[in-house]
Amino acid sequence: MKIIVVGLGYVGLSNAVLLAQKHEVVAMDIDEERVKEINSRKCPIVDKDIEDFLKNKNLNLQASLVKDELFANAEFIIVATPTNYDPNTNSFDTSSVESVISQALKVNSIAKIVIKSTVPVGFIDSIRNRYKTSQVIFSPEFLREGSALHDNLYPSRIIVGEKSEKARIFAHLLLDASRKSDVPIKYTNPKEAEAIKLFANTYLAMRVAFFNELDSYAMFGEMDTKQIIEGICLDPRIGTGYNNPSFGYGGYCLPKDTKQLLANYNNVPQNLIRAIVDANSTRKDFLSDQIICKNPNIVGIYRLVMKEGSDNFRQSSVQGLMKRLKAKGIKIIIYEPVINEKNFWNSCVVKNLEDFKMQADVIIANRISINLKDVSDKVFTRDVFGID
Repeated sequence: MKIIVVGLGYVGLSNAVLLAQKHEVVAMDIDEERVKEINSRKCPIVDKDIEDFLKNKNLNLQASLVKDELFANAEFIIVATPTNYDPNTNSFDTSSVESVISQALKVNSIAKIVIKSTVPVGFIDSIRNRYKTSQVIFSPEFLREGSALHDNLYPSRIIVGEKSEKARIFAHLLLDASRKSDVPIKYTNPKEAEAIKLFANTYLAMRVAFFNELDSYAMFGEMDTKQIIEGICLDPRIGTGYNNPSFGYGGYCLPKDTKQLLANYNNVPQNLIRAIVDANSTRKDFLSDQIICKNPNIVGIYRLVMKEGSDNFRQSSVQGLMKRLKAKGIKIIIYEPVINEKNFWNSCVVKNLEDFKMQADVIIANRISINLKDVSDKVFTRDVFGID
């Protein structure tokens, strides 16, 4: 098949590489440098599997800037452009998705357009009504940054927000390109698929928030967080997933998806969803106070990224701590190898790790690193298991 993928972040690029194993794929983006890198078989994001596939696999993959005429012969158009949360409108900014849909329909009214970007509940219905088309469907993505292609090769489930032949064809495009044969496939109505994505991520955020609040309680009561978590996670109904305390849930998806779900409730009675959103701020307030009590002159931020194996620090939880500490007049320095600039948020980026460790009175690390072993007495972290 001829397939176009628009938006070459983790979701788009992993889908493009996955499908290019068996189909003709054109990967589009507005970033000229990213397009050049992919055509040179270089991976523009941190994902070892994508890097390997681009370098060593025989992929029918070409990258291009977004061009209307390229939509003309596509059978499937996959949209994976960003939908950032806009606090002014209290909703996702879906303008990039809508722009691609409009461009595609102008030159190809029969192509199947699959939205992989996360959207508000009711988005697909509104698009279908606006453009008088039934060709737009939603299929939520469940990927982890840094292992996006792996999660597409070994998917936990495939969900398509339509019960139709084109939905079946798309689901089996993903299944046939994967390395699993027993993947559960679920076909739903559009709004149900949109809700599945938002509720799944909000549940994960709730679990992160739960163990973070457990950790806050243990810190306040001078108890061993690890012992408590290990004890309650022996219950098979609870298990060990997402149980390692942190500075809060962060990254690109969880903060915005929880806020969007809360906005979707509108006049629907709820307490829990609001509490999940509020818990993230409460956690950062509490931890900031713990750091301030140490009376540091200079606080060092060791890595802005959320976890190892990622180069993305959008909405990383440590940035919330930075804001609170800077508001108290505490000087912040940053060690982050993926940043080329000399400053980030008017704080100095220290390129040399040894200089960074020497200058900082307290070093904040969302996750423990062997690089900080020699200054462990300076490190403030809530990582009790040494895992992401």
